[in-house]
Amino acid sequence: MKYLIINGSPRKKNTWKIVNQARSNLNGEFEEIQLMKENIPICNGCFKCILEGENKCPHHDKINPIIEKIRQCDGLIIASPVYALNVPALLKNLFDHTAYLYHRPEFFTKKALIVVSTAGAGQKNVAKYIDETLRHWGINKTYKITIACGGKDQLETEKINSIALKFKKDVESGKLHSPKFMDILYFNLWKALSFTENPIEADKEYWFKTGLVNYDYGPEVKLNFVKKAFSKILFLIFKKIMK
Repeated sequence: MKYLIINGSPRKKNTWKIVNQARSNLNGEFEEIQLMKENIPICNGCFKCILEGENKCPHHDKINPIIEKIRQCDGLIIASPVYALNVPALLKNLFDHTAYLYHRPEFFTKKALIVVSTAGAGQKNVAKYIDETLRHWGINKTYKITIACGGKDQLETEKINSIALKFKKDVESGKLHSPKFMDILYFNLWKALSFTENPIEADKEYWFKTGLVNYDYGPEVKLNFVKKAFSKILFLIFKKIMK
């Protein structure tokens, strides 16, 4: 198994200790991306990644190698401390650069482990935000380790190991989980937008070139009858509204 660790913290302290403890339960190859060392310029909100394609991003040479590594890994680990009740600027900047993945999701077979630490509070909300972002990318399943470290001398080792082992088992199983209804909703929203009279050309090209327009969700992911029907009905509704 190949695991990619993206560290959204500018340092290696409490969050990194948790990552290392979780990592001790996993078997495979590991690659680390320390965002502090990547020197990614701040996203300037030019919208080129969405309107013209991600290769038109002025920082494409910084972002694309990270996306390629996500494509190649079996398991993704996102590590983040809580800064002012949110993710650090380093991680937010990466997420801002991947806004196009909301329109053009692709990681339907990937699973992720989210690691969040805090000195006080906010860890669950930050983990939820990261989870929502990854699900918009198409990530199939996420696991969350959230730890409040303030005033503690020892890590919650048992909790960390338990969640890490569940993540490991899932990654190694190759099993793909059924998406949530909200994920199916967004999938069909973006798919339907490709059928409008004036679609975003980069979106239309992606949905038709990949063949995703012919599926109710990511092609590798199986939907039960109810979710298939939900997907088809949503698509027809969105397509009619946006015509």
